[in-house]
Amino acid sequence: MTRIRQLLREQLRRFPALERRARLLARARRLATGQPDWAGILEPEREAWERALAAAKGGHKVLVATSVGSHIAGTSLESALAAALTLRGASVEVLLCDTALPACLAADVTWYPDRRQFVRHGPSRDLCHGCFDSGAKVFRDLGLRVRRYSEYLSAEDRELAARLAGEVPVAEISHHTLGGLAVGEHAMAGALRFYARATLDTEPEAEAVLRRYFHAALLTTLATRALLRQVQYEVAVFHHGIYVPQGLIGECCREAGVRVVNWNPAYRKQCFIFSHGETYHHTLMTEPTESWESMPWSSRLEAGLLKYLESRWSGTQDWIWFHDRPTEDLQRIGREIGVDFTRPCVGLLTNVMWDAQLHYPANAFPNMLEWVLSTIEWFARRPELQLIIRAHPAELRGSLVSRQPIVAEIQRRFPSLPGNVFVIGPESQVSTYAVMSRCNAVLIYGTKTGVELASIGVPVIVAGEAWIRNKGLTMDAASAAGYFSLLDRLPLPAAMPEPQVQRARRYAYHFFFRRMIPLEFMEPMKADVPYRVSLRSFRELERGASRGLDVICDGILEDRPFIFPAEQEASTEADSAAALVSMPAR
Repeated sequence: MTRIRQLLREQLRRFPALERRARLLARARRLATGQPDWAGILEPEREAWERALAAAKGGHKVLVATSVGSHIAGTSLESALAAALTLRGASVEVLLCDTALPACLAADVTWYPDRRQFVRHGPSRDLCHGCFDSGAKVFRDLGLRVRRYSEYLSAEDRELAARLAGEVPVAEISHHTLGGLAVGEHAMAGALRFYARATLDTEPEAEAVLRRYFHAALLTTLATRALLRQVQYEVAVFHHGIYVPQGLIGECCREAGVRVVNWNPAYRKQCFIFSHGETYHHTLMTEPTESWESMPWSSRLEAGLLKYLESRWSGTQDWIWFHDRPTEDLQRIGREIGVDFTRPCVGLLTNVMWDAQLHYPANAFPNMLEWVLSTIEWFARRPELQLIIRAHPAELRGSLVSRQPIVAEIQRRFPSLPGNVFVIGPESQVSTYAVMSRCNAVLIYGTKTGVELASIGVPVIVAGEAWIRNKGLTMDAASAAGYFSLLDRLPLPAAMPEPQVQRARRYAYHFFFRRMIPLEFMEPMKADVPYRVSLRSFRELERGASRGLDVICDGILEDRPFIFPAEQEASTEADSAAALVSMPAR
């Protein structure tokens, strides 16, 4: 059977049209089976649910702006949130695209081996099929009103968007604003995501694809503005908060004074990150340190954190990880990459180049690639130091394989690397943690790994938008000159002082256990559907049934912080365990 499957895959690769058709059929099956079955969940207590819907009609007005109905991860969680908010008295409505947009985040280059097909038709002939219907069914089974993009686009709006999409010079698109909103920035982010690249200059159809995303961004802005003029929502909830269309929905809501809540799946299993105002890519950098500095701290919490951080080496407690069997033997690693761990080593951790390409004013360099190349040039003049560059495994193992790998970009600039610079490719099973923990310092741009390294005493220098920036834990560079002055201190005379390590562990606990909010009813799945709603009754979404869900709903409805009181949960569990141990035997 395995051989037969292999032969079929080979035939599909030989005939791209057949491969694409097979993928579309697989997508249709996922849409049919991956979406939550709210009709089945509600049926045993349909009358009670109808009463809850009726009671919520005058409550907080909430817009769940899912937009892409075929985004199963989005519709699954957001439909559960919509149900939970309804049970708490909120009047919830949903916004979905009904094939109105000529491009969106559902599309990417893997669907279109012939980019000209996307240029001619966009997603209308394939990905749009079933997208609205599958998403609308999920929310209509809950009895919620579904609003369509096309309802809020006039003929004049369509004409304006088409004209601008065709007339604005391509070099100006990424900077274009519409009534003060950064329409072009999100359009560029959407096009980069489509290509899985950080730049578009080598793609022959790039201008046409960018104009499609620009057109979609303009239409999203016009439709959302019209909707918000007609309906007075208090808060809008939606995933990502960037790209097309979600980035523009956020821009319009902030412009109209509508509170914004964004979310994304977190690393830990069954956990999610929620943020107020905009995407967590921005908010976690500016989160007040008071939110975790005053947190009660104990040896029990520290032990729990360290146990979790150890599990991160293999991902046993996560549903997002990148190594199956990481190599941790330093002697073997040294032989494989050529580094001598007895000499001073400095690590450098990259990100996926195309991911979340937004403007961050605190970055010391205009982009990650320039940072990497400039750093190599600096180390070429410091032969007594060894630079170990670790390309992010998500280039190959992420949801969208990068088409602009960092190793190729390095080779283009440095056909022959300086003798003291070593590169670990994204395909390598070398443990990032094992290597970086032996470094004198680690240089990062935006990776989350800086949180973990600081927690084990490894000094971290930040050049980009890493979340650990501004926490009093790292050496943060705001300019290229400032960055190189930090490098001039290398090698550092010592590891992080113990008080700073303890501070880093407090923040790591806050980051991994308090900002990552657990939802027990989101069951992890395999293959292309990351998780599903696992409920026997809608009453499992009522207040008091899930503490994590209560935190999220209170944050949405009452503008409270999205911080899960994990330290209280840990104390309660420990007290319960102690009570069980002390009970007399029967």
